[in-house]
Parts: sequence; C-alpha cells; structure tokens
Amino acid sequence: MLTIKKYAAIDIGSNAVRLLISNIIEQKGKPTLFKKSALVRVPIRLGADVFLKHQISKENELRLVDTMNAFRLLMKSHKVTAYKACATSAMREADNGDDIVKLIKKQCQIKIDVIDGEEEAAIIAATDLNSFIDKSKTYLYVDVGGGSSEFSVIDQGVTTASKSFKIGTVRLLNDIVQKEAWLELESWIKQHTNGFEKIDLLGSGGNINKIFKISGKAMGKPLTYFYLTSYYNMLQTYSYEERITELDLNQDRADVIIPATRIYLSAMKWSDAKYIYVPKIGLSDGIIKSVYFGTVASVNLI
Repeated sequence: MLTIKKYAAIDIGSNAVRLLISNIIEQKGKPTLFKKSALVRVPIRLGADVFLKHQISKENELRLVDTMNAFRLLMKSHKVTAYKACATSAMREADNGDDIVKLIKKQCQIKIDVIDGEEEAAIIAATDLNSFIDKSKTYLYVDVGGGSSEFSVIDQGVTTASKSFKIGTVRLLNDIVQKEAWLELESWIKQHTNGFEKIDLLGSGGNINKIFKISGKAMGKPLTYFYLTSYYNMLQTYSYEERITELDLNQDRADVIIPATRIYLSAMKWSDAKYIYVPKIGLSDGIIKSVYFGTVASVNLI
C-alpha cells in the first residue's frame, strides 16, 4: 500500500524567502521517502533593512505580504495538507517583526514562528544529515545564512557542541560584524575541534551549494581547502557586475557569495579541515522532516 502526503516549509531568511513543497511517500515495510516537489526562492533580503535600521522597510513588508499570499496559493494548488513557516535572525531582530508576523497571519492566513539560532540548528539536524556522514569520522557542520551562521561539531554521528553566531553574509556586506565576533568564533571552533586528530567540514547554504555545482564534483565528493581558496581569490578579481555577466551568478548571489566563502574558509582554517562536503540540505528540509516526525510545535494545516 502506497500513501503520498504533501507538506510545505517556509523559510524566511535574512537574504531570501523560500517555499519548499515535498512529497512524503509511505510504503508498508519500507522507510519513508521525502521527495522535493517544488522550490521557490524570492530574494527579499530583509537583513539589509534590519541590520542597519532595526526595521523592516514598508517596501519589503509589502513584498513579504505579496510573497506569503503567493506561497499560500501555491500550497493550495499543490494540495499541501500541512506546513510550518519559520523566520530567522532578520525577523527576530526587527523592531517591527512582531507586527509583521501578525499582519501576515491576518492578511495571508500564514502563521510564522520566529525561531532562535539554537532552534534553527536543531531543525537542520532533523534532516538526513546522518545519511551523508561517515559515523567513524568527525565533522564541523557549518550552515551560513544572511544574518547568522550555525556551527555544530559531530563526532561519530553525535553532536557534541553547537552554537549560533551573528556572522552572516548580509551583515558582512554591510560591514557590521565586529572583530570580537570573529575572535569569539575562532576561539569556539578551536576549543571544540582541538581534541580531534582529523576533522572535515559539512557545509550548507545556497552559496556553498552553488560553488559545489560550479565545481562539477560528483555528489558525495568533497571540495578541497585549496579549491575553495582559489575560487575565493578568483571571485575577488571580478567586479559585482562581472560576476553577474561573466560568471553567470544571479544578482542576489553575486555579492553574498564572497563573504559566505570567507566564513567557510575561516572555519576550515581554524578547525584545520582540508575538505568540505556539501550534502545540499538546509532549514527547509529540516522543517519538512520535523513536521512529519512531530518534533516541532506549531504545525499548521491548510
């Protein structure tokens, strides 16, 4: 007997807003399958407002309302039965964040949960991360976002340490990350990885996914520290416009890809990792799994 359900995840990030719709395929006596059905990404970049002015602008408020209305219609068209919407650092830090959450609930009938960095890391951990890792190895998991980055040390399949840092691509673009934040991150990484003989990085986020795609590497194969350094140096020889026209990067990717690569390289340097694996998972995937397995509250029905 085959049963197919449709669940959706909405990820309201500092750089972009995403809707992921997944088919959940249940078969008697077999593991449940999760297959992506649709993914929509809208580059609203809420963090550009919030990290400088502590407010989401009226223009982006209207864009967000339009996007949420569109997402609701898409979920209805796809016959989604349950969803969860999560907002991260930009909405969390906006002085008018609560008002916008209430507005969207009223106008779009979408309930948004504003989550902290630790909950974000926990939701991401609900993904198929374990299927990508070798239980005999140690990894530093790095998820780079627009407003914050989440770091977890995974040793033999068990998370031994986890922390969220306010170092993200949009913050770095606006030059509002203090030196102290970098020093704190460096200290944390060294403290929690120092006792391991060998460590590899696991990287998630749209930027490292893009770099991995460009590399042409086969799924499951890692990028080297040397490759990532060379790519980082190459990016900086191009202007923003040239990254769009000559490197074929989207305009909302062409600027954030440089600070994102800097974060991954810093993590590799401070953990002495030589390789970074890119499993192509993120918050949206974790939300879907969390909804299905009932590990999060506030699951909403369409």
